Amino acid sequence: FAFAFLFSKAEVLVTLKTKDVVLNENLFASLDSNADVLPFELTHLSDEVSKTIILEEKDFKENAKGKVILYNKFSLAPQTLSIDTRLEGSNDKIYKTKIKVVIPGMSKNGVPGQISADIYAGADGADYNSAPLDFKIFGFKGNAKYKKFYGRSVGNITGGIVGKSRQISDLQKIEIENELKIILENKLFNKISSQIPGFLLYKNATFLNVDDFIVGPVSLDGSVVLTVKGALYGIIFNEQKLTKKIAKDNIEKYDNSEVYMPNIKDLTLSLSDKENISFDSVKNINFNLAGPAKIVWKLDVNKFTADLLNKPKSDFNQILSQYPNIDSALVKLSPPWIRSLPSKIKNIKVIVDYLK
Repeated sequence: FAFAFLFSKAEVLVTLKTKDVVLNENLFASLDSNADVLPFELTHLSDEVSKTIILEEKDFKENAKGKVILYNKFSLAPQTLSIDTRLEGSNDKIYKTKIKVVIPGMSKNGVPGQISADIYAGADGADYNSAPLDFKIFGFKGNAKYKKFYGRSVGNITGGIVGKSRQISDLQKIEIENELKIILENKLFNKISSQIPGFLLYKNATFLNVDDFIVGPVSLDGSVVLTVKGALYGIIFNEQKLTKKIAKDNIEKYDNSEVYMPNIKDLTLSLSDKENISFDSVKNINFNLAGPAKIVWKLDVNKFTADLLNKPKSDFNQILSQYPNIDSALVKLSPPWIRSLPSKIKNIKVIVDYLK
């Protein structure tokens, strides 16, 4: 009997008290660390992602493109040129303006008004590629404006091609850029989340800023690398403080006991007026948390184990009554015929059903 008592063991299976709630809660948080207000913090991380694609050789047509400075030496009044206004180059070829432009009037002392405009060739092909050109406005031919309105290209006019080529289309660029943005956002979200233990980052509380979209040169095998560089900025919450705030708002007569929410990361967060939030200056936010949740009370296992030491098994329920955070518990003694719990902590094993 003495031997059995000295080497007795106990296993205590504990089920914690829980409360199921369905949240649809409007909350306020501040960057200020005021203890009376739910706080938040700011974080950010930069990275890049790339994708390599193989371009097929296809029949390809492209208009030459360039930029021109248009001058008004005709009058003090501005001159409006509609989209696709024809410009006659000094190479006797026709180019067109991409958008509507307004050339300012000249100054009173005779300095011509000027404006920059994008242009494109009136037809596809390499024949429209050129060194810098002078331009006249074709529609003014035959009147006094023809000599007084003129233009000069800024640099070469390039890009005109007809033939077989490995080219990435503008639509393909847009599709891949959007795809890489999503990949980059998820990558940065997961990296930040793994680097902030004890804090919560919700997808709807993040802001992706794309710094650059790079299309690399086409290699001999037709491969090209596209890269998106950017940073993810996020509003993060202390998990314990947010959990206690939710518990306080949803548990009647909450006594500030330690609780946790196993699925708190799965709740849906919605930021109020997100599109107008400036990450550089945000101080306060309003947001909504919604979704089903379970609030689970925690247990100080060390204190509970100490309270069980050397106690008669008949006192077990009385000890449990001192722990309102325990829903139920079952004790198993070994050997089964002993009537007291072990006197050494190492011989009492408390197993808590912590929900994941």
